[in-house]
Amino acid sequence: MPLTISELNQMSQEAFVNALGAVFEDTPAIAQKAWKARPFADLADLHQKMVDVVEWMPPDEQLALIRAHPDLGSKAKMAEASIQEQAGAGLDRLTPKEYSQLHSLNQKYQDRFGFPFIIAVKNHTKASILEAFKQRLKNTVEVERERAIAEITQIAWFRLLNLIQES
Repeated sequence: MPLTISELNQMSQEAFVNALGAVFEDTPAIAQKAWKARPFADLADLHQKMVDVVEWMPPDEQLALIRAHPDLGSKAKMAEASIQEQAGAGLDRLTPKEYSQLHSLNQKYQDRFGFPFIIAVKNHTKASILEAFKQRLKNTVEVERERAIAEITQIAWFRLLNLIQES
């Protein structure tokens, strides 16, 4: 059952982190720090306060957040939310050729930038993800770090929408 902003505003820090700690992949510290910014006016305010935490993180912590994300189409262990998101874009039903292509693009991207390719898959299809990969491989490391953080904040928004009921 979805939570309400009112319920979140009344939670202990531990309960809040238990409820929202997975919004940012394997980084419950973001929820832990955002809890201190209560009360939240609404879902958008909660999201922005969590994004503020990310934006204030030192570059090495932002890089750790980026690296906490799985490769797209990976068969590796990943958070339940990532599994569902990737399945929604059809990445759990890749043909052998698509899997090979995605694996190759993941490796090229990782070699070039030193972190995984991140995209809010809810906004995409398999074809648009493959096209984005090819386009973004042309970017600089700085541009891709910024893009990764922007995509992560979009992913967090979608996850919050699934967890929280608007009043």
